[in-house]
Amino acid sequence: MPSTASDNKTPSREPTPPFIARLHANIIPLLLFLIALLIQLGGGNVGEWLRYDRDGILNGEVWRLISGHLVHLGWPHLWMNAIGLLLIWLLFGHLIKNSSWLLIIVVCAVATSIGMLLFNPELQWYVGLSGILHGMFVAGAVVSIQAGYRAELLLLILLTGKLAWEQVAGPLPGSTEFAGGNVIVDAHLYGAVGGLITSLALLVMTPNQKN
Repeated sequence: MPSTASDNKTPSREPTPPFIARLHANIIPLLLFLIALLIQLGGGNVGEWLRYDRDGILNGEVWRLISGHLVHLGWPHLWMNAIGLLLIWLLFGHLIKNSSWLLIIVVCAVATSIGMLLFNPELQWYVGLSGILHGMFVAGAVVSIQAGYRAELLLLILLTGKLAWEQVAGPLPGSTEFAGGNVIVDAHLYGAVGGLITSLALLVMTPNQKN
């Protein structure tokens, strides 16, 4: 029996509603912010149970390796990191698929925590996204440069200069006052190293990182 025109047609996929598409494209920063917001709303007891705590981790509370980065000293600290997350996402979010961003975030969190465990034994507790944010920035810049965006090379050089300044002279002026507590600059370095290693590995394993 000869085929009809309708027999040769394949069903067309329904277009994704714009709101769903935007939500999917921005789900990673939204989840990070919402989790951090809920923890902040939970108060001090929740924060103490989730923050990076050296003794707790060494006694088996391994969730603190990741959860500690979602706890903040207070509202100014949270908003400062939220703005940083937004800027990083506006610059680089579209260049890396969500599953790879999730891997970058987890690796940067663990790298920061392990770095502090190994090299900062005097540090008893730590909170904040800044280590992860530095790693996300480095990963985004590396992938962006590989994709041909040369301006991001300058951004990467500037961040490297910032990290070097912090290792020599300490936190940038005003950052301690704005955050509401001591700024652990080594966390920025450990997170950046985690982001660099992860982004290079992703480029080797999956060269096309676009969503």
